[in-house]
Amino acid sequence: MSLKDDIGEAIKAAMKAKDKLRLETVRSIKKLIIEKEASVRANGQTELTPEQELEILVQLAKQRREAIAQYEQANRPDLAAQEAQELAVLEEYLPQQLSDAEISQILDDLIAQVGATTPKDMGKVMGPAMQQLKGQADGKKVQEMLKAKLG
Repeated sequence: MSLKDDIGEAIKAAMKAKDKLRLETVRSIKKLIIEKEASVRANGQTELTPEQELEILVQLAKQRREAIAQYEQANRPDLAAQEAQELAVLEEYLPQQLSDAEISQILDDLIAQVGATTPKDMGKVMGPAMQQLKGQADGKKVQEMLKAKLG
């Protein structure tokens, strides 16, 4: 079953349960899926690949995390809490997030593969790292861990 089908079922369930927050969140996912499908049709593609669906989810989760940080800085815990609830709904559709130890191991392996030794080599590692960790780790966290390893 594709993400679009899962989201359609989630919308129905949220409507029946009268869960307004979940309904709004899954509708936002569906909206982006429809927009992305329309943009890829120009290339002759009829539906989204799993990678494209994952990109949408990662993008939405990143937006929520950034909004939470901004609301916390602005001393708006009410809005931060709402964004956190929406993020929790989004994370149900994302792959399982890796632990810090797992991320660290993957980074160590990539550093050894490319022979990175200084902070100047971050770009050599960051690209392959994000390819391998897409949807499984926050890019900001990966970047901070890599900086600590190479710095």
